[in-house]
Amino acid sequence: MTRIRRLHPAWSVAAVAFVALVGAAGFRATPSVLLHPLHAEFGWPLATISVAVSVNLLLFGLTAPFAAALMDRFGIRRVVAVALTLVAAGSGLTVFMRTSAELILCWGVLVGLGTGSMALAFVATVTGRWFVRRRGLVTGVLTAGGAAGQLVFLPLLATLVEAYGWRSAALVVAGAALAVVPLVGWLLRDHPADLGLPPYGATEVAPAPAPQGGAAARALRTLRDAARTRAFWLLAGGFAICGASTNGLVGTHFIPAAHDHGMAETTAAGLLALVGLFDIVGTIASGWLTDRVDSRLLLGAYYALRGGSLLVLPGLFADAAGPSLLVFVVFYGLDWVATVPPTVALCREYFGPAGAVVFGWVFAAHQIGAAVAATGAGLVRDRLGEYTIAWYAAGLLCLGAALFSVLLRRGAVRTPPLSVERPAAVGRVHP
Repeated sequence: MTRIRRLHPAWSVAAVAFVALVGAAGFRATPSVLLHPLHAEFGWPLATISVAVSVNLLLFGLTAPFAAALMDRFGIRRVVAVALTLVAAGSGLTVFMRTSAELILCWGVLVGLGTGSMALAFVATVTGRWFVRRRGLVTGVLTAGGAAGQLVFLPLLATLVEAYGWRSAALVVAGAALAVVPLVGWLLRDHPADLGLPPYGATEVAPAPAPQGGAAARALRTLRDAARTRAFWLLAGGFAICGASTNGLVGTHFIPAAHDHGMAETTAAGLLALVGLFDIVGTIASGWLTDRVDSRLLLGAYYALRGGSLLVLPGLFADAAGPSLLVFVVFYGLDWVATVPPTVALCREYFGPAGAVVFGWVFAAHQIGAAVAATGAGLVRDRLGEYTIAWYAAGLLCLGAALFSVLLRRGAVRTPPLSVERPAAVGRVHP
């Protein structure tokens, strides 16, 4: 009798993480379709509304390393469940707001904290604990889910806003966040050792590390030690530019920039959704390449190509989606967050067991860059009446990030030992 091979639970954990990441990204993307409706209803300047987006982006990044440490202390499942509840509260409460300060509190602080707890440090934690084989590929898939969720939901949210007003979109986001909580409680597990299993691709079961207290202190200590290395600053600097050129600029201002040229907001949102679809292909391919090609070379190529595309973007906008703009959308989608799998791999290479928390800090730099770009581009638009300078500046910065990647040296330069998490016992890797 042939024995049926059971699917490793790592794939169930990855599937639930994928759903949470898609949802978190979709929730965080909502403000980009609210810029003009909120401006029309409350009369707030775009720069003021962009501050709420910037706070969201900033907390989305700064929360990540602390969330990674909290997952070591309290477990992945508890942290993600609380994060989804924060998102639901932040989104739902916006229907009662009357001032821009309340917008900043709800969409900026609450949603920023919630989605930040399900950011890319969450990806690094899941893949680091549950996978030995296919780690780069799974990192690519989960990253693609997060980025695609941010963009694919935009047409739906834009349609809701256009048909029923911006409050309908806020309530849908709140309901969707709460709907994911039972799934997280049912299927998301903290360690393979909890089920008496090795990570996927290993043959030996490693005991789950004991919960460690002082999560905030440990996250800050990790930053202190990592900041002593050249590699950290090159990775963080490049990723800050990555955030500025994606979430901060294109993710937040592409729709209003296209609208400035006469394009309907629903059409522009559809183009961003197309970016999300091609991002799935590009990021999964990047994860596959990360398992095979030097991550430093991949990062350099990704940043250089992105910079070149942003330098030509201002000449592509029109009142309709022409062929050249569609080519940009496809190309930019393939490169959107292709930088994540090689960056995660390099953090693991340079910083060992502390790699997930270090990546949380590198990702915080990503979101600081995004926050600066979101507010800065809003100010450029308010002062000059157009976004052209913002696109050119982002393109040149990306070329600088390519240089940072080239300057990274091969070989691990580890920080002093930090028991963030015991490395999984890999044993023999299955062929």
